[in-house]
Amino acid sequence: MSTNPTLETLLAHRSIRRFTPEKLTSAEVQTLITAAQHAATSTFSQQASVISVTDPAKLAVLGDISGHHWLERAGHYFVFVADQYRNAQLAPANATTTANLHSLDKLLAGIFDATIMTEAVVTAGESLGLGSTIMGSILNDVPRVIDLLDLPELTFPVLGLAIGHPAEQPEHKPRLPQELVHFTNGYQRITPDDPTLVAYNALITRYYQQRTTNQREETFSHHIAAELSRDPQQRAGILTGLRQQGWLRPTDA
Repeated sequence: MSTNPTLETLLAHRSIRRFTPEKLTSAEVQTLITAAQHAATSTFSQQASVISVTDPAKLAVLGDISGHHWLERAGHYFVFVADQYRNAQLAPANATTTANLHSLDKLLAGIFDATIMTEAVVTAGESLGLGSTIMGSILNDVPRVIDLLDLPELTFPVLGLAIGHPAEQPEHKPRLPQELVHFTNGYQRITPDDPTLVAYNALITRYYQQRTTNQREETFSHHIAAELSRDPQQRAGILTGLRQQGWLRPTDA
C-alpha cells in the first residue's frame, strides 16, 4: 500500500486518555478550529459550532456526566454542537424556513457537520503531535449538558473531545478485516460462525491478553454483547433533549 504523511497520521490513530499537564496554547486552539472549519459541510450551510470548555467547574460536571473525570486533565476540551440556531437568525422567518430548520433533515445535517468537524480536529491534532479521545458519553445526560453550556433552541451537543499532549502510547486495537466492512454493489450478510469473524475474535483475544495495561479475556463478539447489554435508560435524555431543542416534534418530518 502506498503511503504519505497524511495516511501515516490516519493509520497511527489511537485514543489517548492520559495527558501531560501542559495546556494547549491559544494558537494551537485556533489552528484546530481553523481545521474544523475547513472540514466538509452539508450544502455549505456550516451547521455546527464548537465550544471550548475551560471552566474547571464545568469540566467537573462533564466528568460527572460522562463518568470520565480524566477529561479534566486534558490539555483542552471541546464540545461539538449541531447548530441550526445561527442559520435561523440569518434566514427570513416564514412557515417554510421554520419547518425546514426544525426538520429531521436539518438535524441530521447538523450532526453530520459536527461529527466531521470533530474528526478533522482529531486528525489535525495528531499531525501536531497531540492525542485525543472522542467522547459520546456527554450524551449520558443531554438536558444537563444543554443547561451547562446554555445551548439555545435548534442546537444539540453531539460529541466531546478531550485533546492534549499524550502521556501514554497505547497499543493499536486491531480493526475488523476489510471484508467485514467493505462490500461491493450491496450489503454482504454474515453469521456468527463466519470464519473471518471467528479469526478476528481470536485476534482481539490475543490483543487484550498481550497489551501492557488492562489485560482481560474478551472477544469482539463479547465486547459488542456487553455494549448492547447496557441499560437503555442511561441515555433516555437524548430524545427529551432533542425535543427540548426544537426537533423531533410530532409535526416534524
